[in-house]
Amino acid sequence: MAVSRLGGGDGTLAAMESSEPQSLPARLTLISHAATLAVKRASFPLDEPVIGEEMQKVEGIDWTAPRAQQIYSGPEKRVQQTAEALGLDCTVASEIADVNYGIWSGKGIEEVHALDPIGLAAWLMDVEAAPHGGESFRQVIARIGNWMESQTRSGHTLAVTHPAVVRAAILYAMQAPPSSFWRLEIAPLSITDLRYNGRLWTVRSTGSPLHRT
Repeated sequence: MAVSRLGGGDGTLAAMESSEPQSLPARLTLISHAATLAVKRASFPLDEPVIGEEMQKVEGIDWTAPRAQQIYSGPEKRVQQTAEALGLDCTVASEIADVNYGIWSGKGIEEVHALDPIGLAAWLMDVEAAPHGGESFRQVIARIGNWMESQTRSGHTLAVTHPAVVRAAILYAMQAPPSSFWRLEIAPLSITDLRYNGRLWTVRSTGSPLHRT
């Protein structure tokens, strides 16, 4: 899979509404990567690969990607493996990387609970909390929102990324409270379709399984 790298997405969060007209509505198609051991074990991920049998599922989908002006993937191995198995030639974008879980990366929930029960409880209840030293969920939503605003004049953008990134994108599109993060479930190998009409984002569909198009 041919890839190139983009810089980070730091900057001020752009306004949700723009006074400038759009010539064409923007479309953002997000695909969540195939399952890994971390997904199945409810662990905080490292840069682990997709499980072998899950790769076979991806390769057997016989899915045809819709036409897109640009195709991105996150920088992690599991995302790039999924994209390659789907036949996508992606540009790697660090802006749609998974949540930075800091010192919890690679650890299971039970292990983290034994090491830092107070920190884990705070993380589960407060979107501002980042006891692991990485990103809070509010920071993730802001990061993904910045990236989404950079795509509003790009036509159709397709991106293979992470369930947490897809959650953040949905919350940003709906202007929903960040505390709603835990109320969304994004399955592996599912598609979320977002649209931008020149003023604001809308959620057209989410959680749709990949199928032949």
